[in-house]
Amino acid sequence: MSTKSTVVLFAKKQNDNQTELKGYPVKLMIPFLMAMLPIASVAQSQSGVSQGLPSAAIPKTTAVLVIQTPKQGVTVQQIMAVMPSEVEATVRLYLDGKIREWYSRGDGKGVIFLVEAKTEEEARAIMETLPLAKGHLMDDQYIPVGPLMPLRMLIGPGAQQ
Repeated sequence: MSTKSTVVLFAKKQNDNQTELKGYPVKLMIPFLMAMLPIASVAQSQSGVSQGLPSAAIPKTTAVLVIQTPKQGVTVQQIMAVMPSEVEATVRLYLDGKIREWYSRGDGKGVIFLVEAKTEEEARAIMETLPLAKGHLMDDQYIPVGPLMPLRMLIGPGAQQ
């Protein structure tokens, strides 16, 4: 039996056959965490107040995901007429650090932005400066996002806040 300690994500090797994480064998903890991620993601996306979740389960908002789709009845021609100024304004917001990332939807039905904002209202104020928004051509969905809180289980009780 070896008495050497090896730290890997706060895991310590007890002997040649067993690694533990805060008293739980890692071989059991990893599958448990993987199974819990979808459940935790759904719980995290719900309002903590209405679901009775503890505040430690609700992430601090670090960005806002904005999904844009053309309003019903808006034509491709209407959107394309605004596109040169939309692209320029979007690039300016990116260069100013207000838009972190942007993507085309895989189904071709709009775009997705990751906006550097702490609240939905802050993200909305940023997005409303864009020409497509000023022309009332797009519907927006705002989703505040933050760190995946169940990952705190990997680093122990002191990391709850």
